[in-house]
Amino acid sequence: MSTVSDAIDCWHGLLRPDVELTPKFAEQFTADLRASHLFFGHRISCSFLRPFFLDADQVALVRRVSETIARMGETVAHAGLERPDVDDAVALTDDEKSLVSIDPGYTRASTASRLDSFILPDSLQFAEYNAESPAGLGYTDTLAAEFERLEILKRFRDRFDARPFSLMTPMLDALMASYKDFGGTAAPPTIAIVDFREVPTWPEFEMLQAHFRSLGVPTIVCDPRELEFSGDALSHDGTKIDLVYRRVLINDILSRPDDCKALTDAYAARAVCVANTFRCKIPHKKAFFAVLTDDRFADLFDAADLRVARTHVPWTRLVVEGSTHRDDADIDLVPHIRANRQTLVMKPNDEYGGTGVTLGWECSEAQWDHALERALGGALGAWVVQEKIHVRREAFPKFEPGRGAKISDMLVDCAPYLFRGKLAGFLTRLSATGLANVTSGGGQVPSFVVKAR
Repeated sequence: MSTVSDAIDCWHGLLRPDVELTPKFAEQFTADLRASHLFFGHRISCSFLRPFFLDADQVALVRRVSETIARMGETVAHAGLERPDVDDAVALTDDEKSLVSIDPGYTRASTASRLDSFILPDSLQFAEYNAESPAGLGYTDTLAAEFERLEILKRFRDRFDARPFSLMTPMLDALMASYKDFGGTAAPPTIAIVDFREVPTWPEFEMLQAHFRSLGVPTIVCDPRELEFSGDALSHDGTKIDLVYRRVLINDILSRPDDCKALTDAYAARAVCVANTFRCKIPHKKAFFAVLTDDRFADLFDAADLRVARTHVPWTRLVVEGSTHRDDADIDLVPHIRANRQTLVMKPNDEYGGTGVTLGWECSEAQWDHALERALGGALGAWVVQEKIHVRREAFPKFEPGRGAKISDMLVDCAPYLFRGKLAGFLTRLSATGLANVTSGGGQVPSFVVKAR
């Protein structure tokens, strides 16, 4: 950690009270971010004036562990097609099973995925796996480019090499590889980035569109309601689509089937390559970590991968009545949850943005009991319980309205992107609370790999 600590100290020492820490600088930086469409809904996605720093050893550790978990995710996705107990373990619904059963025309479930991780000097732990349609990579590249323009980074590089990650080009490469696996022959294929127009991440889709087009790949951004399926081709406004970069979530597809009928019909007919496939839903469930930490499913994995998962993945279970296993002992799960709120978190099995997450150590006994009863009273398998993990906190210059930047202690969620199972970079989110995500009010910074000169 010495390289990273030295880099942090160096950066903070370069912040000038009469320049970078002033309200005027904050206003200009925020205006630059807004001009680059770096907002989530109506809110600027970054209110911080320092990248997150990692060294090469940390990147190597995250690469080894996250690629192992992504590989295990693919194993679970395919096992769910043959083993009903796997589908039950993640609480796949009947409607989800119907989509998962459709052959997408190629084998990889997740072309793009992302893990929420917390890397500390003596540990690396993950909170969950987004195997479906992770957002943020366009924002991340664009934000890194904004930081590249800062004069303080030039001075910082007098003492440290500092390298950001590139995500949009590797994302396109991954999409192309999945299209090739699908058997696609268009060169180049026409890509459609598809989601409902009202989502707050629409500006990111336009960033990706511009980047893909700059690399010679025709790309459109559209709403699933604007798609048409003729029986042998999916199209938008008369343009045939070869490859769908699916950003519309499976939950939204299931809740709005008529709006998504053209997409799902084309997918079922294998008239278009869709990435990610619907089969990614199996490892996308929060209870995927229950599969990784339950000896009933140890036969799915080799011993080395299991050791990695058991070291870096927190013990997780569906919130249901009955007995289970934890720390070499059989337990009655519900009384165990009730009695151990200080070391447990409850969260919906299939939500995002921190929705519904209850941190036992931050609530009263009555609040915890209420959360438990809510989980038990909901649909079977709708909630998971997970052991508390160690999180990272770090000082960052944070812009305060009208006051410039002030050094603040922030929680750091450094979330690695996996493109076709390989580490590509990070979505790094900061928060003053126990939850770090942009949806629930957190902020984002780019990640740089640093090395002393």
